[in-house]
Amino acid sequence: MSRSSAAPRPPVPSSMPRVRRIVGVDTARGLAVLGMVTAHVGLDDPDRAFPPGGWSQLADGRPSALFVLLAGVGLALLSGGDDPVDGTRLVQARLRVLVRAVLLVVLGTLLVLLDTPVVVILVVYAGLFAAGVAVLRWPRWALVVAAVVVALLGPVVRRQVAPHLEVTDARPLDLPAVLVGDYYPAVVWLAYVLVGLAVGRSDLRAARTHAALLVWGVALVALGHGGAWAARLVLGRVTELTTSEPHSSTFFEVAGNTGACLLVLAVCLAVGTRWPRLLAPLSATGALALTAYTGQLLVIAVLGDEVVWEPTLGSWLAFLLVTLALCWVWHATLGRGPLELLLHTVSLRAADVAPDVLPARRGAARDASDEGAGDPDRPVAGAERPR
Repeated sequence: MSRSSAAPRPPVPSSMPRVRRIVGVDTARGLAVLGMVTAHVGLDDPDRAFPPGGWSQLADGRPSALFVLLAGVGLALLSGGDDPVDGTRLVQARLRVLVRAVLLVVLGTLLVLLDTPVVVILVVYAGLFAAGVAVLRWPRWALVVAAVVVALLGPVVRRQVAPHLEVTDARPLDLPAVLVGDYYPAVVWLAYVLVGLAVGRSDLRAARTHAALLVWGVALVALGHGGAWAARLVLGRVTELTTSEPHSSTFFEVAGNTGACLLVLAVCLAVGTRWPRLLAPLSATGALALTAYTGQLLVIAVLGDEVVWEPTLGSWLAFLLVTLALCWVWHATLGRGPLELLLHTVSLRAADVAPDVLPARRGAARDASDEGAGDPDRPVAGAERPR
């Protein structure tokens, strides 16, 4: 139905329950943000013997993979969680996703223009976010199968195509850089979004879900890193497709990263369900993830490249602690971050496609998480405003 400026909007009953954020999802996203901060301004290991590659490599590649996997979780929550929406609500969800993707492309391009030493993920992130629109109604099994296919074939396609294209990650709007770039190639990283969507179609507050994520996480870590080790023994050398090194974008790296992401998410969900206040600083950082990510790049641009190339313990800790403190205080006093509020408001306006009252959704109220997800203050029962 078309918009009508003359028809007044129906009031939302004040007694209507409100959707609560999922603390564990926000906490995992907060860890992803702090992990990316560590990858950018953290210390290098003087001794890389144990663990192999050193402790600093734990923050190389994995936090960004967690960030993208949680984008898939956010897509699922935005479109109904374990009870997917359809009809008008599905149209609205897709519009919100696409509008947010456009805004993220604009923001990502502006951040690239800062010319920091950091490879900005937001343009690829936006593309993956938008690609998820096509599979919002897929069942979990289909999402998992598609993720496996992408993880297996994506690295091969990238290795075959990339040498024939001019790929420059510093030019984020170049389609080759988005599809087969050196750091976040969409033809491979789409697997993380698909897995996240499958996870988000589960009941994220249920203990059985937490246990399943834990088991799958352990299995995938063993497959990714154990498989790469076994391939090295069999072949007698490491090849471009058999390594699990960070940002190698191989099947083994994707499997290992996915397992690590599921382990982190399982722990965060389990702890967040029982002791949410304990996680308040981290969950606040996750709720303001886009603002926190953008803020650290602005600070790097002001301080200069040395803070990335010559980090100190003091500068690294300052980035982490200030990010945590500012996000915690802002979220406790003002709620949404400025960039989160911008995406939320603009996408809601764009998706407000019908002025009439929609019927109540079937089933129980569902939870939502906002960065790439739902609206934490929308009504969940009775009459709803179109969003």
